[in-house]
Amino acid sequence: MTPSETFSALLRGNALLTALAPMQDVTTLQFMRVVDRYGGPEIYWTEYFRVHGDSRPEKWILDSITKNPTGKPVVAQMIGNDIPALVRNAKLLQKFPVAAIDLNLGCPAPIVYRKCAGGGLLREPQKIDAILGALRDAVSIPFTVKTRIGFESPEEFDLLLPIFAKHAIDLLTVHARTVKQMYRPGVRYDLIAHAARELKCPVLANGNVFSAAQAQQLLAETGARGLMIGRGAIRNPWLFEQIRVQMRGENIKLPVGRDVLNYVHELWDNEITPGVRESAQVQRMKKFTNFIGEGIGEKFLHDIRRVATTADFWRVCEEYLNHGEPMALAPK
Repeated sequence: MTPSETFSALLRGNALLTALAPMQDVTTLQFMRVVDRYGGPEIYWTEYFRVHGDSRPEKWILDSITKNPTGKPVVAQMIGNDIPALVRNAKLLQKFPVAAIDLNLGCPAPIVYRKCAGGGLLREPQKIDAILGALRDAVSIPFTVKTRIGFESPEEFDLLLPIFAKHAIDLLTVHARTVKQMYRPGVRYDLIAHAARELKCPVLANGNVFSAAQAQQLLAETGARGLMIGRGAIRNPWLFEQIRVQMRGENIKLPVGRDVLNYVHELWDNEITPGVRESAQVQRMKKFTNFIGEGIGEKFLHDIRRVATTADFWRVCEEYLNHGEPMALAPK
């Protein structure tokens, strides 16, 4: 089957769906390769293709599709507000082995939403209506949307759901925070449940999924078909497999410190570009250890954020992770 046929079959089925969230400068080909070795999700999302004017799909993002090492479907996500450009890029992307085309309506970065893209579009429901209509006509494979629950207020979500229903999207991922909320506490899982009840398409729950037990509870509370996980999967690449084990009613085997240390080594080996100056390499790895450290503790975060050399980076990692004690890797 083609990736889009595989994805369609997953949507039609009843099995739990798990997905790696699209994260800029994180969900690259290299990170997909690492996560998949730890069990990985059923579906991968690309970081977003920036669509504007005469833009074309970025090659480094296309690599995560054309060189996909996982054997799992990869969804191509776009961000932008120029309807002709979005249609043109959607048609270009469908020439590659993509599972679906996804529209980003959730990016909370001010540099993005100030341009009325990503989460900024949530302030303009009529514009969303026009974009979804044009893309639904242009996309012959599954068409999906990733959204937040509103820009300023959760009350905005009731205006969005009828628009998603109108255009018969194939899947909706709901990050249950507002754009202005960014990643602060107060995730509205009840609104994911509302979407799951109201829409005919499957709904994925997104936002602060941090453990297998919590994931199981979240699925029961919301009635969602599955989960999209971002930062939790950086912190704990075992999480997707742990969730599957939890749902089967089996005992979860936690990684020990040395397993986590080996994971950091794998990230280093896959993420570091030869010839790049040492300080840049260390800074690149801090992007990951900032998330991993949430499951280790404040002292680790304090120390790792202050390293500047490769030797110091590994000294700190060895100090905190070279042990045989089980690690839950949930936020502390």
